[in-house]
Amino acid sequence: MLYPIKAVIFDVDGVLLDSLSIWRELGRRYITKLGYQPVPDMDEILFPMSMEQGAAWLKDIFSMEASEETIMQALMQQIESYYFEEVQAKSSAEELLRELNMLGIPAAAATSSPREHVRRALERNHLLPYLQKIYTTSEINASKYSPEIYFTAAEFLKTRPQDTLVVEDSLYALNTAKNAGFQTAGIFDPFGEPNQAQLKEKADVYCSSLNELLNYFG
Repeated sequence: MLYPIKAVIFDVDGVLLDSLSIWRELGRRYITKLGYQPVPDMDEILFPMSMEQGAAWLKDIFSMEASEETIMQALMQQIESYYFEEVQAKSSAEELLRELNMLGIPAAAATSSPREHVRRALERNHLLPYLQKIYTTSEINASKYSPEIYFTAAEFLKTRPQDTLVVEDSLYALNTAKNAGFQTAGIFDPFGEPNQAQLKEKADVYCSSLNELLNYFG
């Protein structure tokens, strides 16, 4: 159940953008492009690693001559190209944002991804005009284990936490917002939160898609 909402703060990856798959497929995409054959379970092996760890693993497993720094730069370039050119909006994202706009409910984005990546992807998918502001954890200088990014966005939107809905696909971020007094919506993404049962339990509302969340406003 949601109480009257005066503003919405959206996570981007896995909520507005269907972008989480790149983080699981990144290593395989990279080595396939170079002509190597993927090894079994490499997506699962690489997924929890940092970029530095992943570059070191790829260099070792595939006996690559390139330095770890060169590999890491190539991976980062691949991510940038994905956001700039490939990533699509989540189903019903534009419809939901348009409905909020028609209702006079302002929206902002709060993301852990680089600003230019998400800005370009949101713009290409026609979502950017509906968002009054984009906040990034690097610019706030605090991860989503801290509620600072949500407080900053709510202050800009001129709403109190209890009147503001935070939409997240990850359990830790949703818990941060909820513990800070925000209303919360948990969104399912097949590449996102592994503990969907806990996400469903902790969220004020749990939705399998943005279309389902749209029903709360439409």
